[in-house]
Amino acid sequence: MCNSTSFFHSLSITQNPLLIQPPPMANLTSFGIITNSLLLKFPLSKNKHPNVRVGVSIGGATVSNHPVNFMPSSIDSWVSNAVFSLKDIINKYHLDGIDINYEHFEGGSDTQTFVECIGRLIKNLKENNIVKFVSIAPFDDDEVQKRYQALWTKYGKYIDYVNFQFYSYEQITSKSEFITYFKNERENYKDGKILASYISDGSKGLKPGKKIFKACKKLMEKNLLHGIFIWCADDSKELKFEHEVKAQELLATP
Repeated sequence: MCNSTSFFHSLSITQNPLLIQPPPMANLTSFGIITNSLLLKFPLSKNKHPNVRVGVSIGGATVSNHPVNFMPSSIDSWVSNAVFSLKDIINKYHLDGIDINYEHFEGGSDTQTFVECIGRLIKNLKENNIVKFVSIAPFDDDEVQKRYQALWTKYGKYIDYVNFQFYSYEQITSKSEFITYFKNERENYKDGKILASYISDGSKGLKPGKKIFKACKKLMEKNLLHGIFIWCADDSKELKFEHEVKAQELLATP
């Protein structure tokens, strides 16, 4: 059994609709992360539940149906602006961590640029005690994997969780198939804390329900599971968070 497991639940975000692409200088404050009214509720929730940690995710797939491409104009300026912006957001809203979720690189940065931008960013945030945890969110795509694996190789000591998007697979039909994919990522991110993941609406990957929880239980028995990530709360709300409750109960199993 794992000594420590984590439960990650993701919210969809509200971006500035006037911004089709994120600014290349990583001025994340102007780009907008999530509605202020919701952000202001996080400190109150954490006061009621001291074990709750809240993180901010940078990147994402799309804004107003347009891909969010990672295209820094220079490494030094991107890192400087990203650190400044994130430090302001994290301190203002009492956040605990950061998730790296850049997914598109068409016509953008090469692998080395991505590694140095993200690597120097998380190194700075960790070494200056701005964040308590860092996670990355790769998925099954050659361009994505080569960048995140290179990032892991050089800056892995600053990364606490590998939030692999197993729901990026069109369909996973069995517990054993899911476990095979999970073990593959353990090889790709050696010594990393890999999270199991699924999508609330069951449209891809292994659908939420008995199979995914059986797979997680099997991984726990082998001391391989470090947490569960669920995308996303907006869809889960309609189901009254049924699967989230079951996931937490599973992780709390002695």
